[in-house]
Order: sequence, then C-alpha cells, then structure tokens
Amino acid sequence: MAYYNCLKCPGYCCSYPVIALNKRDVERLAKYFKVTFNTAKKRYTREGHGHKYLMRRKGDKHYGRICQFFDTKERRCTIYHGRPRACREYPGNGRCGYYDFLMHERRCQNDDTFVAITNHKD
Repeated sequence: MAYYNCLKCPGYCCSYPVIALNKRDVERLAKYFKVTFNTAKKRYTREGHGHKYLMRRKGDKHYGRICQFFDTKERRCTIYHGRPRACREYPGNGRCGYYDFLMHERRCQNDDTFVAITNHKD
C-alpha cells in the first residue's frame, strides 16, 4: 500500500547516514557502471558499523550530506536501475519517515499543501 508519492520527496531516505549494501548490491553497481566488483567496492562503498554502505557527499542544501548518486538539483536518484536493495525495498512494510514528518507538519501548519524542507549545515 502506497502512503506517499516519492516524486514529491526531497530525498529524505537518500540522506540517511548508512545505506547498507550486500555483495549483490556491489555486483549490481559494478554491472551498472561496467567496472569490476573490486573497482565498484573501492569507488562507491565504505565499511563500518559492521557492514558495507554507500558513500555520501557533502553539499546538499537540505540535508548537508546525501547519497553520492542523488541529483541534488532534480532531487532524484541517478542510478535508479542500479540502486541497492535497501533503496529498492524502502520503506519495507512500514511507512516512509518523511511521510510521517510531512503529515505532522501539515497538521501543525493547518495546510494540506505544506512541504517541509530543512536547511542543515554540515
């Protein structure tokens, strides 16, 4: 059941500090970019917190840091067909956290069209 149209989102889930990857995700990135597994692992991932995760970059006007594959002007994924499993399955069986945040802000603002965007400095 869909709760929110992601096309209207500023990339909330793409700003998460850790977007976990498994071996298949790195293989998918390698295939997408036409590079070897080891090259994809080196270029696009980091290790920590007990697993591999996507590298992020600074400079996003809303969240500070965001996934390296996120287009900050168009507010969309640039590797949609090569994206990791965590992104493909998000939000899983629950709802998107941004949806809950947005609905709360719309109730507080008493405005059904209100779109909440934060401005963080990293």
